[in-house]
Amino acid sequence: MNIPVNLKYTKDHEWVNVEGDIATVGITDFAQKELGDIVYVEVETLDQNLDREEVFGTVEAVKTVSDLFLPLSGEIIEFNEELETEPELVNTDPYGKGWMIKIKLSDESQIADLLSDEQYKELIGA
Repeated sequence: MNIPVNLKYTKDHEWVNVEGDIATVGITDFAQKELGDIVYVEVETLDQNLDREEVFGTVEAVKTVSDLFLPLSGEIIEFNEELETEPELVNTDPYGKGWMIKIKLSDESQIADLLSDEQYKELIGA
């Protein structure tokens, strides 16, 4: 199970990489394995301000559709457009080319509420 130590995590299986006031978000290796082959990623919230835990999009796999929850409040400033034609990047490179969105944070204090890699391992029993 790939759980990078330099990232933060949510109980909803998103990973977060914070650089200054910008956070890059995707789903974890554990989540993509649970979902199976991802065939579509939809984010219709670009340029919107959302609160933490609001739905920012959906990920569709062969067997199911799952909501994606915003890990930190802020404005969604970028969507990984490569996922429009290559949604399988979420399966093959969830922490790299499979990233989903970038957020301009509105409340950096929320970062403290995210899980460390060790806490996330405990959550999934890894």
